[in-house]
Amino acid sequence: MGLLNALPGAVAQGMIWGIMAIGVYITYKILDLADLTVDGSICTGAAVCTMLVTGGMNVWLAMLLAMLAGMAAGFVTGLLHTKMGIPAILAGILTQLMLWSVNLKIMGKANQALPASSYRVVVTQLHKTESLIILLAFCIVLIVLLYLFFGTEYGASVRATGCNPRMSSALGINVERNKIFGLMLSNGIVALAGSLLAQYSGKSDINDGRGAIVIGLAAVIIGEAVVSRISSNFIVRLSGVVLGGVIYYIIYQTVIYLGLDTDLLKMLSAVVVAIFLAVPYWKKKYFSKPARAKKGEDSLNA
Repeated sequence: MGLLNALPGAVAQGMIWGIMAIGVYITYKILDLADLTVDGSICTGAAVCTMLVTGGMNVWLAMLLAMLAGMAAGFVTGLLHTKMGIPAILAGILTQLMLWSVNLKIMGKANQALPASSYRVVVTQLHKTESLIILLAFCIVLIVLLYLFFGTEYGASVRATGCNPRMSSALGINVERNKIFGLMLSNGIVALAGSLLAQYSGKSDINDGRGAIVIGLAAVIIGEAVVSRISSNFIVRLSGVVLGGVIYYIIYQTVIYLGLDTDLLKMLSAVVVAIFLAVPYWKKKYFSKPARAKKGEDSLNA
């Protein structure tokens, strides 16, 4: 019964992290960039939302400004990568380090409370059913908006940038601009998830983003494994990412319920991601049958 009682909370947190994972999906799968900014930008979104709401601002406006703060973080990473020639993974690490100081300055200390009993928030663990409905609506709207955007001419150019930057540049596409925009969009979504996480948990903490990239990758990889045989449709894939976040947190909650040492949970996350990343390689190397040469080719070789 204890595990069943914890499931609604696990699903709610899974959807929040699923929204964050959609941001990771944009850089990891669409732009083909390894962006570690998310470990800092999710905390930035949480910090900005918390301080604005506790300062008396409307929660919806606070969430919008939190998203813009995340986009600013992505913009910095984009400039470091495209204008200074720093590899994307290092640019993300540099921005993440900057955000640690920025987030401390925003909150004034390592953590700040955002109690739902004192402030009006959109989601809270005090009302799990209502929060689940609102989070589901957030996921649906976000997925539909991204589907519509990436179906536009500019959205297609962003996808082309990730598929083949050199060919895209030869066709007149501004590759650097698209990379910057993609990083901004990704981290804006991540910061939006951070603002939701702060409201749901009733606090923002400087350590909230630690390991976020691992959770995001886990959600993306698990989601792809679940929906890959269903359809390659973009909406299905994004829905799979959210589903991956939910599955991850249900597993996470189950492991806690079974009594595993919580100090090992981060290591468990890393192991899960490593295994899912290795499966395609193992499948190709050890389980795929070598192609047989055709008779015509055999006779020519003879």
